[in-house]
Amino acid sequence: TVATETASVYVTAASRCTLRSQTEDNPPGSDSSLSRAAHTSVAVALGFILVLGIFGNFLLLLVFSRYPGLRTPANLLLVNISISDMLVCLFGTPLSFAASVRGRWLTGSCGCRWYGFSNALFGVVSLVSLSLLSFERYAMTLSGSQLNSSHYRRARLSVAFSWLYSLAWTLPPLLGWSSYGPEGPGTVCSVQWRRRSVTARSYIICLFVFCLLLPLLLMFFCYGRILLAAGINKSQAEGRILLMVVAMVTGYLLCWTPYAVMAMLASFGRPGAVPPAAALIPALLAKTSTVLNPVICVLLNNQFSRCFLDMISCSSEDFSADVSSSRSIWTQNMPTEEPNTDPALLPSTDHNVQLPVQV
Repeated sequence: TVATETASVYVTAASRCTLRSQTEDNPPGSDSSLSRAAHTSVAVALGFILVLGIFGNFLLLLVFSRYPGLRTPANLLLVNISISDMLVCLFGTPLSFAASVRGRWLTGSCGCRWYGFSNALFGVVSLVSLSLLSFERYAMTLSGSQLNSSHYRRARLSVAFSWLYSLAWTLPPLLGWSSYGPEGPGTVCSVQWRRRSVTARSYIICLFVFCLLLPLLLMFFCYGRILLAAGINKSQAEGRILLMVVAMVTGYLLCWTPYAVMAMLASFGRPGAVPPAAALIPALLAKTSTVLNPVICVLLNNQFSRCFLDMISCSSEDFSADVSSSRSIWTQNMPTEEPNTDPALLPSTDHNVQLPVQV
């Protein structure tokens, strides 16, 4: 009898350990409803996003680090966006890639919460940085003043604000206001959109208002004022950098709007309005935003593209510097050929424009 009771205790303990392990591998709420072929297709897509996102953003950051003349206020915010995109690729995408390869979540509840938090944080940082970049374009275009130390100080404060503001709105689910958990077929994690409690819904409303609606309204206001402003003599360079920023905002919205719509339907629509498998498609599309920004910079920023081509060609040509050193650019005015020309971008039609020296 004693042996039987002892054996039953061991069996019960082993069952609990097995259940705990299964719960950690597949957090509550996960739904592995995809076929093996579908999981493989998702893994391939995530693999491409992972490689291209890391490679593209690394090259962008490398070019900015080697050419001091690229360090303008607008480009500081571009660097901040690139850093947040690379962090998504380094700390978030590998987890969902591995989960898709195996067909289930692999890192347990703690890994799921980390994945949801990190993706939310870095995504909000990118959107807030884009809205602050729009405001910087608005201020520079309407003022028409030459660059000085105050512009760089404002840009550095904007970078710090983007991270602090994003932390303020993505930390609460870790502290009890809503939560992060499995999403879709259980191979990705995010805010628990499907929870119908008052606490969860109040957080979702605040997240959409303060981390999506307000940044978008700021961007629309700034670009509307820029386009409607009369009597401003914008140079070709100023027009192209404005086009670049608008292209980045448009690309971000195209990538994230389907996900936002899906999240709102899951939160406030009828139960089951968004099937788990269908929720994965907007999530994949949102991740492609990490690949777009480096491509847009190369295509629409002439000075960046020329520096990029010079770097990869290993040219021995000695470029003259627009500034005397990499330090002086942070505190001194940068010379321009036109009163309203932003040195973040040089017109491609002028082949005599000097590029920054390599460091």
